[in-house]
Amino acid sequence: MARIEIKRTLAPDEIAAVAQLVEEATLADDHAPMDEHAWLDLAQGGRAGFAALIAWQDDHPHPVGYAQVTRGTDRSHSWALEYVVDPHHRRPGNDIGTGLVSAAAGVIAEEGGGHVHLWVNQPRPEHDRIAAAAGLSPGRSLYQMRRPLPLERELVEVTGTVATRPFEPGRDEAAWLEVNNRAFEWHPEQGGWDLGTIKAREAEPWFDPGGFLLHEVDGRLVGFCWTKVHADHRPPLGEIYVIAVDPATSHKGLGRKLTVAGLEHLAGEGLEVGMLYVDAGNAPAVKLYIDLGFVVNHIDRAYTGDIAAT
Repeated sequence: MARIEIKRTLAPDEIAAVAQLVEEATLADDHAPMDEHAWLDLAQGGRAGFAALIAWQDDHPHPVGYAQVTRGTDRSHSWALEYVVDPHHRRPGNDIGTGLVSAAAGVIAEEGGGHVHLWVNQPRPEHDRIAAAAGLSPGRSLYQMRRPLPLERELVEVTGTVATRPFEPGRDEAAWLEVNNRAFEWHPEQGGWDLGTIKAREAEPWFDPGGFLLHEVDGRLVGFCWTKVHADHRPPLGEIYVIAVDPATSHKGLGRKLTVAGLEHLAGEGLEVGMLYVDAGNAPAVKLYIDLGFVVNHIDRAYTGDIAAT
């Protein structure tokens, strides 16, 4: 049975050990076990509502599993929970995942409880069992969709173009945060960002302001398409990372034009595959992306539930 340590901050060597675990799981599964929000929480740690859970076995010098919980950015009783098990320890009957998720649920209960989202990439039946042991059940599904690049000229001509300019660090954060938080007020991961959140993204090695496209009308930001390049993926992927139109604007079809602008930028950077994530329940957005030639590559799932305070 694994021994689980619960920590509020991690030392540099512990972060490096977890990073190695995440890297090995990514290679084995062909996808990262933690999303970027979670990884930044791990790397920065130390905030109220953050806890890291590391699973050890006495005969192994490295972690055999890792989980973390992070309170929602709006200080509400909502929580994100993610976990990963070493690929070499995923044998039938192994209880590392169950132990980590159940221990994480215990941390949330001690912190006052609340509504929990446990995201799992490409879930399998054992994920249903692990989530159920902590009182969680299948909830939201997320499509990862892809399409080849470049776009067909006819598609670009039919959609039309929109003027954009690159994001300027130090100048555009406040306006972007306003639009982002209005557009994603309902979203548990993308809503409620603050200056520290976007500055953390700007500090990431992948950040490229040239691929962060802003559309303004009369000097006011009304929409954006933020792209990201996954250069270490095979083949490299060009992602529509975050895209939104200010809900206060009445510009019809702007989301489609901004998507095309982002894909055109990625194609211009030499990417041959475009990718994005979309909530499976967002029918208008799914239809838009299908119309633009995207197809579902795989499905991720959130397991959700309410954990009572202890």
